[in-house]
Amino acid sequence: MTKSEGQSAEHAGEQAAREFRTEHGLGVQPLGDLAAIIEQSTGCDVAVLDVARDQHGLTMRDPSRGVTFIGVARTRHPMRQRSTFAHELAHVIFGDWDSREELSIRSPAEVRADAFARHLLAPVEGLTTHLGQRATFTEADLSAVVQRFLVSPQIAAINLERAGYISAATKKEWLSLSTPTLAARYGWSEHYRSLQDDSDRPRPPRKLLARAIAGYSEGVVSAQTIATLRGIGAEQVEAELAAAGIIPGGGDDAAIAPATLPDVSIDLSDLDSGE
Repeated sequence: MTKSEGQSAEHAGEQAAREFRTEHGLGVQPLGDLAAIIEQSTGCDVAVLDVARDQHGLTMRDPSRGVTFIGVARTRHPMRQRSTFAHELAHVIFGDWDSREELSIRSPAEVRADAFARHLLAPVEGLTTHLGQRATFTEADLSAVVQRFLVSPQIAAINLERAGYISAATKKEWLSLSTPTLAARYGWSEHYRSLQDDSDRPRPPRKLLARAIAGYSEGVVSAQTIATLRGIGAEQVEAELAAAGIIPGGGDDAAIAPATLPDVSIDLSDLDSGE
């Protein structure tokens, strides 16, 4: 890929991220639950899968049914998982999920998806709105940005340089930092551990889970089926649904198998934004 192609991909990714935020009323503030944002804004099925820990994410489309599926791996690296969600969303927006010929080579489509993820999660406008004018910018300030926008130090440093807060030399130095290191140094390790717990749980597509819960209320889907989809115990499912006023209507259980999820060969090694 040439330098001009890389610059073009960077610009296209940044522009698409800005347009996505505008179209869906997301402003320039930090984003919360990315899986929910993607499901609600695009109609895609989104899942967190229990797959090998060195794998990251994939996007698949069934053109005959018009269904798109985004899957990411459960992980103890929550910022990486968020960048993977955003990266795969870019492939949906650009319609280029079939363009990854050589994962060892960063094609323009992959560079564009990386840029989209970075600008979606930590837009330059959001950084300047939050930070204002600064005469100096310290590692503690970087830590605060990482915690606020829930991005890796690498993503934060790259866009902080673009926003004019740090030099290229400082960016290069900070690219070697990790989120756990910043959390430990600046007092938010407990917050980081809670993020790890959230990103390390399987999560089924919302529409599939909603159908299963509807079936449970009608007495045709078991609590264990829902528990399997969510990766928790059946007793917890029963208690949560009972508290919500959802009681099985009776009848024989007929499980909706987790195999309802797309049957795919997982190869999720195309993105590693760091943590």
